[in-house]
Amino acid sequence: MALAGATDGLWDWDIRSDTVFFSDRFCEILGYLPGELPGSMDSFRNKLHPEDSKATWAAIERHLQERAPFITEYRLGTKSGEYRWFLSRAQARWDTEGNAVSLSGWIQDITDRKLTELNLTAALSEIKKLKEQLEAERAYLQEEIKLEYNHENIIGGSNEINYVFYKVEQIAASDTTVLILGETGTGKELVARAIHGLSMRNNRALVKINCATLPSNLIESELFGHEKGAFTGAHATHVGRFEVANHATLFLDEIGELPLELQPKLLRVIQDGEFERLGSPHMIKVDVRIIAATNRNLEEEVRRGRFREDLWYRLNVFPITMPPLRDRLDDIPLLVDFYVKKISKRLGKSIESISKTVMDTLLNYHWPGNVRELENVLERAVINSSGPKLHLVDELKKPHKDLTTAQKTLDEVERDYIVRVLEQTHWKVSGKNGAAEILGIDRSTLRARMRKLGIVKS
Repeated sequence: MALAGATDGLWDWDIRSDTVFFSDRFCEILGYLPGELPGSMDSFRNKLHPEDSKATWAAIERHLQERAPFITEYRLGTKSGEYRWFLSRAQARWDTEGNAVSLSGWIQDITDRKLTELNLTAALSEIKKLKEQLEAERAYLQEEIKLEYNHENIIGGSNEINYVFYKVEQIAASDTTVLILGETGTGKELVARAIHGLSMRNNRALVKINCATLPSNLIESELFGHEKGAFTGAHATHVGRFEVANHATLFLDEIGELPLELQPKLLRVIQDGEFERLGSPHMIKVDVRIIAATNRNLEEEVRRGRFREDLWYRLNVFPITMPPLRDRLDDIPLLVDFYVKKISKRLGKSIESISKTVMDTLLNYHWPGNVRELENVLERAVINSSGPKLHLVDELKKPHKDLTTAQKTLDEVERDYIVRVLEQTHWKVSGKNGAAEILGIDRSTLRARMRKLGIVKS
């Protein structure tokens, strides 16, 4: 045949007899001697790379049945066992009845070009992967910035404070009532401001009232307002905090101090969104999101009859507990750095170093006044420091441990924390925002720990 002298590898398949002619060049390209390849289509198909075989044969069948153009790329195995890439074209001939009688084609070795393309594709894929990684890191850094600045100076990186951050971001976008619990000085107001700042109501200011700082006879007027002449000294109409906070957020600080006689009126406005000013018969409707905070144990207050049980249930929809500073010692260096820089700037000082002795003293103190006490101690220290080193004024003594107090074992501490997370996630173990994700462990590991610690949903 004239095909035998062609530069590219040629083949001709007689479909009726199912025999294939392979040119000498075709055999040579694959490392065979002329005539060494069996003259059948099966010998051709057996040399196709397993990943290319199905697609190549589908293309041949489309050409034979639908007369679609046949041009494709595939890999063929050589006699030495390696695979090389080929560009292949083919053309069939049909009889007068439309039946394919033969298929002739050629192969051109494109291995070098294909490897270059594949290397380029791999490089582009790696670039894409790196770009996605950079984007993820950028998003992560933005989240870090958001945590540091948008959370109203809630400084820390401990597990305890990160759990607070998680709960803040979990509830902020809704209008759900939030109850913030924690000791005095832990930063409950900062949590309230963070929730408001991340909410859909953040275009309005957070409205605040401290129920512990006002006399009981003034709290009602401050909350609900009064009309002129409503009581002695009411010389003008006064708009209460609920009206000011309409379509915004009202922060009821120290809610445990609210007089018992005012609690039914607060319950009504939380339930129905309506109230009357003092001295007015007219009902006022408001849309206010409530965030309350207390350092009291409201459940105990309910048992003692000093807090209404129905109001407690209305407030305790989504509790967030701010941990005391003694339970987040890992955050003390971050807090010290933050406050020293902040106070130094305000006072025109330049504190450049904090000795290990000073830091150890701060770390070993029990901080009954929490972060607020730490800030006050650092302010006095900055004022007292005349040079670049921080000098403490306060004598911070480590408290004597009460050896009679029962101490929790590590397993008990772990069990309490896992149960806390599970309750927060409504006992969702795995998946997005599940307990395993929050705890940073595999779900099977969490289930194993639950079995070991005897944790079951009650």
